[in-house]
Amino acid sequence: MATYRSASTLLSSDGTRTPGTVALFAEPGRNGGPPPWAGDFRPANGSGSVSKNATGKSFTLELPNGSTGKVVVQNIKSGKGGVILALMGEDAPPF
Repeated sequence: MATYRSASTLLSSDGTRTPGTVALFAEPGRNGGPPPWAGDFRPANGSGSVSKNATGKSFTLELPNGSTGKVVVQNIKSGKGGVILALMGEDAPPF
């Protein structure tokens, strides 16, 4: 299982950029398809500019090397450590 952790940026459809840290993982592809991938995104400034109704919405995840991937927010968790967005990747993983 491939893993990736780094600074990244979450881009909304209206062009809003939210910097943060992402932790991603990918599993082996099935039947020759792209490997499924998912992970968590923690906005750098706590809640960031991602709204509380982002669940189910699509975003673009931009990694420091310029690669991008489409993600859908599965849910949003708030706690002592701040806000964490659970992401599910679409298409091939960008890492």
